[in-house]
Amino acid sequence: MAGRLGLGARGEDEASWISVSDLMAGLMMVFLCIAVAMMRSVMIEREKIRTIAMSYKENQLAIYESLQREFHDDLERWGAVIDRDTLTVAFINSDAMFDTGAAHLNLHYQVVFEEFFPRYMDVLAPYKASIEAVRIEGHTSSGWGVISSDADASYFNNLRLSQDRARSVLRFVYTLDAVAAHHLWMMQNVAAVGYSSSRPIYNADGSENIDQSKRVAFRVITNSEMKIHSILEESF
Repeated sequence: MAGRLGLGARGEDEASWISVSDLMAGLMMVFLCIAVAMMRSVMIEREKIRTIAMSYKENQLAIYESLQREFHDDLERWGAVIDRDTLTVAFINSDAMFDTGAAHLNLHYQVVFEEFFPRYMDVLAPYKASIEAVRIEGHTSSGWGVISSDADASYFNNLRLSQDRARSVLRFVYTLDAVAAHHLWMMQNVAAVGYSSSRPIYNADGSENIDQSKRVAFRVITNSEMKIHSILEESF
């Protein structure tokens, strides 16, 4: 009798152990499925970002090549350069565009921008859906008039000047009859920004290139970064 009771107890213990084992195995399968699902989700999001990055490169190249085709023959005459990486058309030595310390665009560069900007808008028109913003940037060299030991005063004087010059250019190109059809898009996407001397251009020896640092630039910013940010937000 006692033997049968002992055998029954062992059977119950074994049955309990098997149930716990089955439960643990089931939980492991659940966690494994969750892990696989999460890995698949990460891979999908990564593929989305990779696709956007590839599209960004292709779009960036297409905009750059369109700008080059349109303006290649004019750049030297205007004193301008196009940067492939930043999609920037920069007009070098802004002192030639304005009187010293002033922000009123002179007649010569009014003619230049009257020729440049309508064509610029026409070049960008096919890419508007992928453009987040166009910035008209004012840049100065690090100096301010006579050499001053007050770097802070020079920076803020140049900040005001660069902002005023960028706004002056934006105001002028906006009033051109040839871009009237683009006014709504410009109001929503084109801005004037002054950077003072915060983004100088350097010579090969590391010294500041004063003339090239003084510039007005038209920069295209695509919306790829915004799309990637949106994908990352949806992931969490």
